[in-house]
Order: sequence, then C-alpha cells, then structure tokens
Amino acid sequence: GHYISVDTSYEGEKAVLSSPELYSEEWSCVRLIYQIATTSETSPDPARLNLYLRQEGESFDRLLWSAKEPSDSWLIASLDLTNSTKKYKIILEGEMRQDKSASIAIFEIKITPGYCIECDFEENHLCGFVNRWNPNVNWFVGGGNIRNSQSILPKDHTLNSELGHYMYVDSVYVKHFQEVAQLISPKTTAPMSGCLSFYYQLKQESSIVFTVYLRDTSGFYEEIWKTDSALSADWALAEVDFNAPYPMEVIFEVAFNSAKGGYVALDDISFSPVYCSNQTGIPFNPADAGCNFEEDLCNFYQDHKDGPGWSRVKVKRNVYRAGDHTTGFGYYLLANTKFTSQPGYIGRLYGPTLPGNLQFCLRFYYALYGFFKMSGTLAVYIFEENHVVQEKIWSVLDSPKGVWTQAEISFKKPMPCKVVFVSWCKSFWDCGLVALDDVSLSLGSCQAADLLPPNPGECTFEKDECVFTQKKRGRGSWHRRRGPTPTSYTGPKGDHTTGVGYYMYIEASNMVYGQRAYLVSRSLRGTSGKQCLTFFYHMYGAGTGLLSVYLKKEGDDEEIPLWRRTGEQSISWLRGLIEYESDRNYQIIFEAIRGVSIRSDTAIDDILFQAGPCLEVEEIQFSSGYPDSLNEIEY
Repeated sequence: GHYISVDTSYEGEKAVLSSPELYSEEWSCVRLIYQIATTSETSPDPARLNLYLRQEGESFDRLLWSAKEPSDSWLIASLDLTNSTKKYKIILEGEMRQDKSASIAIFEIKITPGYCIECDFEENHLCGFVNRWNPNVNWFVGGGNIRNSQSILPKDHTLNSELGHYMYVDSVYVKHFQEVAQLISPKTTAPMSGCLSFYYQLKQESSIVFTVYLRDTSGFYEEIWKTDSALSADWALAEVDFNAPYPMEVIFEVAFNSAKGGYVALDDISFSPVYCSNQTGIPFNPADAGCNFEEDLCNFYQDHKDGPGWSRVKVKRNVYRAGDHTTGFGYYLLANTKFTSQPGYIGRLYGPTLPGNLQFCLRFYYALYGFFKMSGTLAVYIFEENHVVQEKIWSVLDSPKGVWTQAEISFKKPMPCKVVFVSWCKSFWDCGLVALDDVSLSLGSCQAADLLPPNPGECTFEKDECVFTQKKRGRGSWHRRRGPTPTSYTGPKGDHTTGVGYYMYIEASNMVYGQRAYLVSRSLRGTSGKQCLTFFYHMYGAGTGLLSVYLKKEGDDEEIPLWRRTGEQSISWLRGLIEYESDRNYQIIFEAIRGVSIRSDTAIDDILFQAGPCLEVEEIQFSSGYPDSLNEIEY
C-alpha cells in the first residue's frame, strides 16, 4: 500500500496537508494511522505531527492533537469531533524541527460517524483499543476463519456468524493466582456523558471477575460495572451510565483465580448520549460554581451568624488603589471593609453544592493589602455535607502586596461538598484587606488542564510571544518580562494572567520622547462577520504616552485605527475590547509611543481573539487625556 510522508529537503518549514471542506452534523471520530521514526537517540527539539480543526468563520485553527514520540511501528490516534453546524477542514502539519534523521508518515486517515470508544472489532486496527501486554493472560481477537484462529465461540455478535470478530480472554495460560488482562479504549478527547453498552459472554468453572473501569489522566481508577455471578451461555447485553467530562479511558479487566477459570468474550461496544436508566439527571455545569462578582454574588452566599464578612466593592480608576481583576473598572469582594470595634473578625463565603466523585480544579484571584503577616489571612476549606468537619485545602503563604495573584487547587471528594473561602484576623493589628475575584471551577485536575492544547487565538505571553513579532528590534521595542518594571512609579507590579507570569511592555528609559514600538501579529485568516479582540493594558506613570491598536488588511498600505488611549489611566490592568471585521487576511498591530518622561512604561497582556461580536461594549474606543474623576477613591 501507499503512505504519505513529509519531504525533508526544506529546512525549518512546516509541511501542511489540508482536507477538503467537510461537514458533519453527527458526532464523528477521526482515526489517524501514523508513524514518527528517527535514528537519533534523543533530540532536544524532536519532530512533531499536529492535527488542527479549521472551522468556518474562525481566524485561528484549533489544535486537537499533537505527537512527537518516535516509534518503530504504525500507531493509531483517535479523536472525537463534536457535532457542529459549521463546515470545517482537518489540517495535518508536520514539523521536522532540528532532528535531521526524522521522518513523519501517515498511512490512513478515516472520519467515521459515531464515537471513538465504539467498536465492533471487525477492522484490523480494533478502533484503537489496545491490550496491556501481560506474560500470561491477554485479550485476543477471536472469530474470523475458524481453521486458523484460536477462536472459542462459534459466532460473534456483530455479524452473528463465524466470520465476525470479537475480543476474548481465556484462562488456559494462567500461571498465578489473580492474573489480570486489560483491554484499554482510546482516550476520550471531548466531554461526553450517556450510556455505554456492550455484549459479553462468560463461561466459568471457578470464579472470574469481569470489571469495567474509567481511568483519568492522573491514573485514578473508578469502577463503573462488574459482572454478577450468573452464567451467560449466550451474548448478554450490559449497559452502564458513563460520564467523562474530561479525558478518560475505559478499561475492560478480567481477573482469573485459576487455569480452569473459563473465558470471557466481548463485542459491539457502543455509546449513546442519553443515560441508560431514563434518569434525566441534569448534568452539572461548572460555570454555575464560578463568579466574577460584576452583577452579584452569583451562587455564593454568606452565613449571617458571622456578620457581613465580605462586601462587594468597586473602586473608581485611580493611581493609588487597584481595581478588580475582571476588567479593572468592575466589582470584587473585599473582606473587612468596615473596621469593626471587636478585636478580630471572620468572613466565610460559601460556594454552591458540588457533586461528589468528580475531579475539580478551582481557580481564583486574590490580593492582600496592609497585613503585617500574610500567612493564614485567606484560606479555602472543603465542607462535606454529611460531615461537620471542614478540611483546609489551601491557605495563603506569602504573595506580593496589592497584586492580583492566581491560586489553583485540584480536589476530588466522594460525597457532595461546598467550597468555603475564609478570611480572618485575630487582632486589630493583624487586620489588613483581603480581596477576591474571578472564581472559576473546571472539571478535571488543574495539571490535566495544563496539558490540554492551548486555546486558539489566546496569548498570555507565558511561554513566548505567540502569533506576535516585533516590527523592528532595537531601542524602541516591546520586551517580555515578569515582576515589576525597573523604574518606580510606573509599569505593572505583576502580570494579569497569574500575577507572577509574563507580560509585554516598553521600557521608557531606553527610548526617547515620541519613539514608537510595534508588536505585529502574523497574517490572520479573514472571515465574514464580526470578530472580537480582548486584551489588558497597563498605563500607570505620570509621563505615560499613547497606546493604539490598528488593523492592516492584506494588500492595503494604510492601517485602520481601532482603539487608542493617551496618558496615565490607572494603577490597575484595564480591559480593552475591540470589535472589527475583515474578509481579507489581516494583521493586528499594537503601537506604544513613549511619553514625556521615563515614567511611561506601557504594558499589555492576555490578548484574546474570538469569532463573533463582542458580548459587552467598551464605553470609549478613543480617549485622550485623563478621566475627570481620576484619583477619586470611592467604594
């Protein structure tokens, strides 16, 4: 047969293979049979194969999958494509990087309707299911032509004939007590929940344990089904409710007690997005457990026994006190705003009830002001509903003063529970201010979330400059930095993404008055319809100059001004929103102009491109000078 491979004669370029325009209203599964081969032992910069989804109306491709592990045989990757009304293309990209001896090849790519965890075992790739090799007991393919196979059953379930195939485990080779054979499904790549069903046969002379588990990326097993002891001489149907909000594998495990154990056969694994037991259980939506406090407390509440520990406040833009994290002009929560006469206080903020037995990742931003000692001023507890005990899962140790810092915590509890934010101080002299904002909850551990492909069109500058490059390097250039800028009374104290990460800024001390620095995106795909660009900017310092954003369409010389700010704006990171459209390929340009003094370090961070109109509107696109109310502090 034939395969297609990357031509290595072009150094440093990417090889791109694009599918025709595809359309599938049904859920479908992409199966890719590929190989990355190399002769070098370990390469610092190995060759990579990436698979992207290019959706109609989007300026950015979404990375679905990427591989760089070399192998000496063909491997299979299975990727779920959720049903969508948009047309799309699949883009395969081969990157040779520094490895001269590598080769990347693709033997087959198939898009079939249905879910990747479904299988009838009739094709030789077994839908990407793999047997975890064991010296004695393993899953084998049975059926097909009887004469040359070890098959133990006269007929499979799919075709109900001797030509069909199924998977089986036989106890003939068992040497030790309790040997285990595992058949592992491909990992789910999109959130799914519903009914998993399969057919099995079981013949036993002594006890066999046949179990189905879910295993998540951190290696936790959860049993979802087990055989009862009844024999089944014919194919029996098993159905089990299946919930995979984050990537999981399904594992079919058989354990024997002796060599006379008998056998287990398995066929026709299928999935339906409706739960088996007509329970209409409303799936848990993690967005309900988050809040940015712009409108109200969302689903959070306080216990009035404690007194009003947390208040929702808003600070007008000023150069003394930082505003909220969400936009810089919005609301956040502050503990201990009203100084009480009693020596200490405690403020508890309760979150909504979370279902048990799910892995969660909790992220939030906090800022501390005016504490003599930081540690213990803010803590997070898990309150399990059937216990009175609260378990402490996080507390602040030390953090830069007055900087919005991100915290992330992974947890999983067997029973339903609540998250509780507690701020307290023992005596009046210990009491400072604790601020809290942008609480979010996602399914899966925080580490697993970091392994997921990055959001297309998002740039936080944590690793690199993403799609942006400098127009000319030199004195007037943007720098990537973490922590405060070198000049006092100007520039941010920390970045907007986490408080301890990276941002881009201009260093005014290396520039002269009126000098410009350009940060230019690569060419982005034009689309019909509106696009929304969100970013955060920091303009603090008495001598601050200008920050402008331009749109440059391919083939045009002129740059269309979209947004501009002049002069000192705030000590906080402020959010900028721009709605624009371009049906031709285009570039976005951030231009900063140095102001009258060295106190004009202008910074940007957290740029996000989204298809569709902006959901909120920014009051002013072009502002010059200072807002009238600058430096009035009001809660």
